[in-house]
Amino acid sequence: MSNTSIEIIPYEPTYQQAFKALNLEWLERYNLLEQIDMDMLNDPEKYILNDGGYIFLARLNNEIIGTAGLVKEHNNTCELVKMCVHRDHRAKGISKLLIEACISQARELGVERIVLFSNHQLQAAQELYKQYGFNYVTLEDSYFVTADIKMELKI
Repeated sequence: MSNTSIEIIPYEPTYQQAFKALNLEWLERYNLLEQIDMDMLNDPEKYILNDGGYIFLARLNNEIIGTAGLVKEHNNTCELVKMCVHRDHRAKGISKLLIEACISQARELGVERIVLFSNHQLQAAQELYKQYGFNYVTLEDSYFVTADIKMELKI
């Protein structure tokens, strides 16, 4: 599979179930599922999109195989949320396409930084974030109980 067959598309409500299923699989695999995750997955419009956020989806042959979102926050900041790729399609560069779409969108929005909350178990994800210039910062302002890592990218 080449990345040329992967499309990065904006979220549409018809993809809500795929968005939810992909993220649930990922979160449950690492025992990280929390109520705030369920809120976001059940109502992405309310929790991500309505206040100027974005969700990008990776599509291959009309199947949604990856997701990543940006929540617009205060102080010229966006938060990277709900980034995952279907287990059968990991390590193929799809996460890179999703993170690049999010960084590009954040630049268009004129934000100064992107933050993310993660967990120490997710080593591969952290390595990806570091490749794109994210650095570890003091963990604060997290609404995720399971988050024990915060990273930031200054744009």
